[in-house]
This record gives sequence, C-alpha cells and structure tokens, in this order.
Amino acid sequence: MNIDDLITKFSDTTENQEKAIFSTLFIAGNKLQTLFDDRIPEISLKQFMLLSIIRQSKEQLTFTQLGNLLGCSRQNIKKLADVLIKKGFITIQQSPHDTRAFCIYPTEKVNDYFQNGFIEYQKELRYLFEVYTYEEIKTLFILLSKLYSGIENLEKRGLSR
Repeated sequence: MNIDDLITKFSDTTENQEKAIFSTLFIAGNKLQTLFDDRIPEISLKQFMLLSIIRQSKEQLTFTQLGNLLGCSRQNIKKLADVLIKKGFITIQQSPHDTRAFCIYPTEKVNDYFQNGFIEYQKELRYLFEVYTYEEIKTLFILLSKLYSGIENLEKRGLSR
C-alpha cells in the first residue's frame, strides 16, 4: 500500500477524511522532523523552532509561554534550552515581570546562525511549497490557522495534558 492508496481509501466520507487529515498531520510532522533533523546543521528541528520563536518575539517569553506556543510542556522547553545554552545560542535569566519565572534570551550566535548558517536550508524549505500555487498557499495558511481553533476545542474538552 502506498500513500495514493491511502488517500483513495479515506476520501469517500467526511468521517474518513477527518481521520486522514489527523493522520496526515502526525505523519507529515514526523517526516519533516526527520528530514530537517538530518539537514539542519548543529541543532534539531525542535531546537530550531524554539530559536525561531525567541528570535521573532518582541517580548521575553517564559518557559511556560514558550511551551504553550510550541505545544509542549515547560519541562520540554527546559530540556531544549539546556542543550542550546551549551551550544551558545541562548542564555536564561529571571523574568523581569515574575521572579518565579525564567526567560530565554538569544545570544548573538542566534542572529549569526539565521543570517549565515541557516540560509542554505531556508532555500530547501521552499521545495516543500513549490508544488502549491499562490492561492493554495493562501488557503492552506488560513486552514492551518483555523486548525488551532479545533485544537483549542480539544483542550477545552479535557483532552489536554
């Protein structure tokens, strides 16, 4: 059985399509992580995502806030941060707003990494989307953004951690 067979098998009803979408999200995430973990120099895809959020944020974020954004626990953020500290990408300091919380701060190495080291892989990322038209990208962005509302529904119904 190949992916085209699975798509055909699950395309007959809305219920089957929902199951296929859920499975696709899981499988696609795994495949992307495997591809990029093998290709991104020096860091894993999860570490990269953490650095991306830290770099893009206008405010300093706590471990808990970062966990919420990345969809993982505060403890997972701490584990990612420990590795990134050792590699010189970040520092951790007490939050200026809450003495019980800690925030992650990017070092200069982060900017250098994104401007120089990662540039080659940003080009490769475009291969993922070259199969889409401009309109399809726009639609996919809207639909994936809406997916967060569905995830919030799951969380409200007690399916979160």
